[in-house]
Amino acid sequence: MEYDFRSIETQQRARWQAEGTYRVSEEAKAADGTPKPKFYALDMFPYPSGAGLHVGHPLGYIASDVIARYKRHQGFNVLHPMGYDSFGLPAEQYAIQTGQHPAVTTKANISRYRQQMDLLGFSFDWAREVRTSEPAYYKWTQWIFAQLFESWYDVKAGGARPISELVERFEAEDVAGWNGLDDAAKAERLMGHRLAYLADSLVNWCPALGTVLANDEIVGGLSERGGYPVEQKTMRQWIMRITAYADRLIDGLDTVDWPNSIKEIQRNWIGKSTGASIVFDVEDAQEGAQEGGARIEVFSTRPDTIYGASFLVLAPEHGLVAAIATADQRDAVEAYQKEAAAASERERMSGERGISGVFTGAYALSPISGERLPVWIADYVLAGYGTGAVMAVPAGDDRDWAFAGHFGLPIPSIFEGHDVSDGALTDKGAVLQNSGALDGLKAEAAIGVAIEMLAEKGAAEARVNYRLRDAVFSRQRYWGEPFPIRYQDGRPQLVEDGQVVLPEVDEYLPTQDGDPPLARAREWSVPTGERMEYNTMPGWAGSSWYFLRYMDPTNDSTFCDRSKSDYWGQVDLYIGGAEHGTGHLLYSRFWTKFLFDRGHIGFDEPFKKLVNQGMILGQSRFVYRVEGTQQFVSFEQRKLFKTQRLHVDIGLVDGDVLDCEGFKGWRPEFAEATFTLAEDGKYHCGAEVEKMSKSKFNVQSPDDLVERYGADTLRCYEMFLGPLEQAKPWDTKGISGVHNFLRKLSRLFRDIDGNCVVSEGKPTADGLRTVHKTIKKVSSDLDRLNWNTVVSAMMIGVNELTAQDAHQRALLEPLVVLLSPYAPHLAEDLWGLLGKDGSVCDASWPAFDKAHLVEAEVSYPVSFNGKVKFKFAVAADLDRGAVEAAVMADDRTQAQLDGRSPKKVIVVPGRIVNIVV
Repeated sequence: MEYDFRSIETQQRARWQAEGTYRVSEEAKAADGTPKPKFYALDMFPYPSGAGLHVGHPLGYIASDVIARYKRHQGFNVLHPMGYDSFGLPAEQYAIQTGQHPAVTTKANISRYRQQMDLLGFSFDWAREVRTSEPAYYKWTQWIFAQLFESWYDVKAGGARPISELVERFEAEDVAGWNGLDDAAKAERLMGHRLAYLADSLVNWCPALGTVLANDEIVGGLSERGGYPVEQKTMRQWIMRITAYADRLIDGLDTVDWPNSIKEIQRNWIGKSTGASIVFDVEDAQEGAQEGGARIEVFSTRPDTIYGASFLVLAPEHGLVAAIATADQRDAVEAYQKEAAAASERERMSGERGISGVFTGAYALSPISGERLPVWIADYVLAGYGTGAVMAVPAGDDRDWAFAGHFGLPIPSIFEGHDVSDGALTDKGAVLQNSGALDGLKAEAAIGVAIEMLAEKGAAEARVNYRLRDAVFSRQRYWGEPFPIRYQDGRPQLVEDGQVVLPEVDEYLPTQDGDPPLARAREWSVPTGERMEYNTMPGWAGSSWYFLRYMDPTNDSTFCDRSKSDYWGQVDLYIGGAEHGTGHLLYSRFWTKFLFDRGHIGFDEPFKKLVNQGMILGQSRFVYRVEGTQQFVSFEQRKLFKTQRLHVDIGLVDGDVLDCEGFKGWRPEFAEATFTLAEDGKYHCGAEVEKMSKSKFNVQSPDDLVERYGADTLRCYEMFLGPLEQAKPWDTKGISGVHNFLRKLSRLFRDIDGNCVVSEGKPTADGLRTVHKTIKKVSSDLDRLNWNTVVSAMMIGVNELTAQDAHQRALLEPLVVLLSPYAPHLAEDLWGLLGKDGSVCDASWPAFDKAHLVEAEVSYPVSFNGKVKFKFAVAADLDRGAVEAAVMADDRTQAQLDGRSPKKVIVVPGRIVNIVV
């Protein structure tokens, strides 16, 4: 059999495993005994769901595997590991429903993922596998948390330092009466400096899931998992002081080769802005609001527009709201606060909820004019951003302008030549008016003057502000990393007498008192003190440093030996989805910079180059059920009835035709379904391209395609679909063409009966030209990470060699190496057929020879007065005069001239001859 892909792939996978082909060591040497240069290729590791992999998941894995293999051929020592982000909410939700321990389902899911990945022939070093839910792994996640807890950020030094140094400084200088404080007061003081600290925080609370959610776990105001309502709630939480690293997180983006879109997302998320902190005294503040009277602090990037301030707006959660709200407005204020608490932060920031707000009844006094400014609350102001209060200047801010117009608030005109009825003017080049000493100035000059004026009144100081907030690090879940924290006298203390292993509980639900599931634990692996910390860490804890553990996965003495991290260094190529731009990628950078500060690693950016793969979209199919019945009408008839559009399993559809009997047996609720068919007697489904998802029943399993076409075909096809970064719909119509390409390539080595046809003869010039042209193109495309065009180049090369009937060893050996990154099973098999020892993986990448790229002949289209009459082939090395002479001597030329003499003969070397008559 010419291309028995099933046998080939089964044999080669067994061989790779038996010989440890993909095991990697830091001691790797080149043939001359010198150390190999390193290359670290990494994928964002998967969460092992019960659904297994669909064809969209391996896209990035195949791309990284291609480059890992290519770099190995080039002589690099390649680290290409894989593991599992195995803590997560889905396993916990399943445990709640079934009572089965999340570890059990996670283990089963991992087994399924591993089986599928093995089928695809990845060059992963599985000896380095990590699982974030294994105690041997999260032991070091806990250790990193402990280091953060025992560290503070020294602004003068520009990095994290041990908290013990800060204590020594406090003691030596008796800072703020330190030496006179009791232990509780000292602990509270230090909590204000620790990089991991406890504090009351406004969080996204999901009652149905019983946990806090990160912003990126909320979609449309509902939990991404389950679609449950989310509300704002103040809770005592562990928090990471990521804001200390804000400037370094911005500056570090200039040192990495990442997509500009991701860099901009992070810059905007961090949101650095310069301006002033301005305080407004509240008129007749109610007693108890604040000693000495209530004062509202706002941060403004445009203090020069203070004369245009006509009201203040507080976040509904602002601490002063209850104190300053007047009696006649209190009910309305409290009702609005409750309403705002039910909205997610993203909903409030997007403005999709429309304009809303409530007057508190209180007034603040402008520090510059003494004017009374009404104080409102509105959900477009967030408590966690800046001071949770804004100085509303409707003439210069779109949201303030819309708010003022909605509620009939004044809009002072403060810009020359601008009609405030037309909207807000945000141009910093506008000239100020009606602004006292600032009149005639533009923002660049006026901002400094305004800050000085306000500072003289004790009402302002220059300040830098950030949109970035410290990251909430607590989750009220069971299936997560337990904190290495116990409480004594109500204060948190690090556990230093053994690892805190996730304990057993009788249920995976909060207690009746509302405590997290860990409060149910009766036995802990360490002494508990008064009690243990019942929260667990968020999902991003383990994924923030996993790339380091791959370097030294079995070390029980440290998270990663410094010699190993110094050897492998930054990840050279990181491939994953763009959806992690403000979550995983930001937190990984934060933890890397921290570990660098404390001397545990020698670099402060984790990922040197980042590539975001696009999503493979599914071809969804739909049936149309007449509302209130079990009657289903075909696509053509759907508008004749009031119907519900329902997803149907694509496995039940051939093209757009539904297997009606199969549909009735698919799910119990459809057993009694009846069908109104189209005129051709078939039920036609609707179609739409959507995200590939189990819930949409449009998932294509790679297993089926591997069984039908082979893993090498699937690998090549996924790369061939289009540029890696672009989203693309999945369609198997073209996969047979890719399979035929591999069959055709195989025929250069074997005949239809499977007999070797490789010859030892001398290759032709055409054959050498084809192979070296292909080497040049494939190498260039891989260097530029153009995965899809490599497959095209290989197809062209194979077609040309087939037409040339080329079977010479000198041509086929380099062809096998070019094939190896994309179709490793077939390449390994053909390498053995050529009689080569060892694995093709260790073969050197071929270099192209320019001498073979020179064309022996050039075919010139010969034109007469611009019209092509025939083609004329001459030696490629002829100069212009020789080409002209050869063409003029040709009988066809003379026939066209018919005795006439040409006025001019134009020769463009290598391209065209034009004879002007």
